[in-house]
Amino acid sequence: MEFWAHLLMPEANKYYQPGEQRAERVKDLFSAIAPRYDLLNDLQSFGLHRRWKRRLVKLAAPQPGEGALDVCCGTGDIALALAQRGAEVTGLDFNPAMLAIAQKKVGNAAIRFVSGDAQALPFPDRSFEIVTVGYGLRNLSDWKMGLREMWRVAKPGGRLLVLDFARPDNPVWRGLYFAYLRCVVPVFGKLFCGDAQAYAYILQSLKNYPAQHGVAEEMKALQCSEVRIITFLGGVMSINYGKK
Repeated sequence: MEFWAHLLMPEANKYYQPGEQRAERVKDLFSAIAPRYDLLNDLQSFGLHRRWKRRLVKLAAPQPGEGALDVCCGTGDIALALAQRGAEVTGLDFNPAMLAIAQKKVGNAAIRFVSGDAQALPFPDRSFEIVTVGYGLRNLSDWKMGLREMWRVAKPGGRLLVLDFARPDNPVWRGLYFAYLRCVVPVFGKLFCGDAQAYAYILQSLKNYPAQHGVAEEMKALQCSEVRIITFLGGVMSINYGKK
């Protein structure tokens, strides 16, 4: 009973720290969940995250030989899918545990993995035809800076794509969705990682992130063209798309 009460009325999340300490707390979070990250993605999304990532790659429309950067690449799903379509892929993440899993997962695929900061990408201007981020922009201390960096390293005509949790426009559906994130998803964290707050963090971070509409507005502010939002399941997940 005490556990359920904690989920229904959660305290401040130990992994969500606004300001300069945000990066260290997020690094702690992903180090803790790295071994079960892929499994928990399957459980909490009922396997649908794989379909959403495939849609992102299809929208990116990689051509053989094009350069692609996957920011906050995690365990490498998107990077691998881009490489399988012929792109020359670089995956960047700041968490060594996630990068180690990604490297094992991709096997012999020609993907370069780099440890680095998404808010200060270690690449020259106009380096890539495709720049993607999946479930990463929301975790940055300054998501606008992260998006600006993606824009900076994209070539003119380059495609920028952001996949992340969204906020349904319908208030009833949004309330049900947030209840799922508050009451059910943390149970997965408790059962498989021994820490409910590791997945209660998702709702905490989403409440402090402007989600699909905010990202679209910032893409427009960067003068991206063809800006659009693709939503799934009534807006619980979204892909933001724009061209430099």
